[in-house]
Amino acid sequence: DRKTIILQSHLDMVHQKNSSTDFDFDSEGIRMIVDEDWVRAEGTTLGADNGIGVAAIMAILSSTDRVHPPIEAMFTIDEETGMTGAKELNPGNFSGEILLNLDTEDDDELSIGCAGGIDTNSDYSYSTEPIREDSMVFRINISGLMGGHSGMDIDKGGGNANKLMNRVLMHIWEAMPVQLLTIDGGGLRNAIPRESTAMVAVRSDFDGQLEMEFGAIAAIIQNEFASIETDLKMNISPDNYAGEAVSQEDAVKILQTVSALHNGVFRMSPNIEGLVETSSSLARVAVSNGSFTTQSLQRSSIENGKKEVATEIRSTLESIGANVVQLGDYPGWQPNPDSEILRLMAGMYRERYSEEPKIKTCHAGLECGILLQHLPEVDMISFGPNIRGAHSPDECVQISSVQKFWSYLEEVLKHIPSVN
Repeated sequence: DRKTIILQSHLDMVHQKNSSTDFDFDSEGIRMIVDEDWVRAEGTTLGADNGIGVAAIMAILSSTDRVHPPIEAMFTIDEETGMTGAKELNPGNFSGEILLNLDTEDDDELSIGCAGGIDTNSDYSYSTEPIREDSMVFRINISGLMGGHSGMDIDKGGGNANKLMNRVLMHIWEAMPVQLLTIDGGGLRNAIPRESTAMVAVRSDFDGQLEMEFGAIAAIIQNEFASIETDLKMNISPDNYAGEAVSQEDAVKILQTVSALHNGVFRMSPNIEGLVETSSSLARVAVSNGSFTTQSLQRSSIENGKKEVATEIRSTLESIGANVVQLGDYPGWQPNPDSEILRLMAGMYRERYSEEPKIKTCHAGLECGILLQHLPEVDMISFGPNIRGAHSPDECVQISSVQKFWSYLEEVLKHIPSVN
């Protein structure tokens, strides 16, 4: 006699690993480690985002002694790389009146809204030139940044490996005659890049000055981030390279373009304290084999904000003649403060834990905005256990928090209201 509940989580995870970790996501299972009250993985992402939600739904479906209303389980694919599972949903498969999205990362929060997003990918074909005679090749490495979720962690003040590498290269470029050979920075579209590698060539009589200039800018950057990026590593070493260099004209275009691309918070919400309204994350920069490519993700809780920052990124890239493709556009989830399930769950939280839950909208791309387009009459809310470092190899989930989340979910299901 109770309202039917849709329990929803996504099946995919972000595949990130440290460059020093030997691991094949296609063929290996995650190497999980229990570290006191936390579960983490050995040098890779864990997949608690959103494996914990999937596990909770499966536990309820497989149980024979749990008290709950009629249940519909919705498992979506491809949430991390375009939300196509949610976009292609057939609403005729569902009759539930309330949807519980089990995909947030703080156990004292109830989420009732989220940001929309759009991907901006670019490609520019650059001309090349031979490496000058009597030159030495050097490899520059940046690693050890904390990275993280490009929505939830965009305001944490951490470094972006692509932007830091560009600062290093610009500093060196302005100090001496140097040739740009390659850049390989970042990886996945929705993760803040932790690592970047670049190769440059200088005449052998400038090698001492190169290392001196690198040391100077590296010291500045490490001092700026000393309090937050405690594992940041920056080094330079001689290397070998058999290809050609980027032409001087195109090298200037590339470095200036990356310098101009906005990265980080674009605007804070004027209506909700502490909420990032609009942002852009430069996830990938690659210069190799005649092609300069970028990947970035723009997010906003308002459609016009998303359009504004995406247009700025697109215009910057198109100004050098790059081919720009914007795709994967998905809407935000507008909060409903009068939600029936919000009132129920907030009241239960106060009663169980003797404190106020944090009722929030988040700067991440939950699927609820898309699902509401298919199921406009469904009342939705999102919650989950404590997950830290999502989308990075530091990802971990708190065991005691999962226990709290599970018992709270069980209690919520027992108290779903009757059908009107």
